[in-house]
Amino acid sequence: MGADLQASLLDAFADPELGSLSAIQRAELSHGAWIDVLPGWLSGADQVYERLAADVPWREERRQMYDRVVDVPRLLCFYGESDTLPLPILEEARDLLSEHYTEELGEPFRTAGLCFYRDGRDSVAWHGDRLGRGNAEDTMVAILSVGEPRILALRPRPGSLSGPVSSTIRYPLGHGDLIVMGGSCQRTWEHAIPKASGRVGPRISIQFRPRGVR
Repeated sequence: MGADLQASLLDAFADPELGSLSAIQRAELSHGAWIDVLPGWLSGADQVYERLAADVPWREERRQMYDRVVDVPRLLCFYGESDTLPLPILEEARDLLSEHYTEELGEPFRTAGLCFYRDGRDSVAWHGDRLGRGNAEDTMVAILSVGEPRILALRPRPGSLSGPVSSTIRYPLGHGDLIVMGGSCQRTWEHAIPKASGRVGPRISIQFRPRGVR
């Protein structure tokens, strides 16, 4: 299904466990956008990767691209509000995030979208999660990464900001790292997983979102 995972020495024998969110660090972006980052929030993340890679009912998608239909360069699976997540540790992660951000978000995280980047050829283009409420309202998207690190890049949305434009920001996320995009981030900034060359191991991202955000 892709390149083999090169296990982290810290995760090789650790049972999956979530740490405290008190150590999360916030970076203010611009125009009301921000990101919170917590490396290694999930210990034992390689075991979680192996279970998800084997047990999730991954599906391939095809999309219209100009005058042709092309394969989406990653595997996908979506869990709605009434669906049981594939591992209890993911239910725990969603609940802890909901509790931590309840004052700012004002509602719980309800859905989980999973993406499987099998190797460096898999990617996602620049976009914001603007389907539904995210197009007009401030919201949050929390992303937990397992497997080997891949770059998550962020940049201001072209044409959406006035004044100085910040450079592209890049975070290598994997092995249990957490990033939360909040404020106006989905409307005024974009994010992407660029293609990568050389030996690139597999990564799975779990995106927790509130109701009506995709």
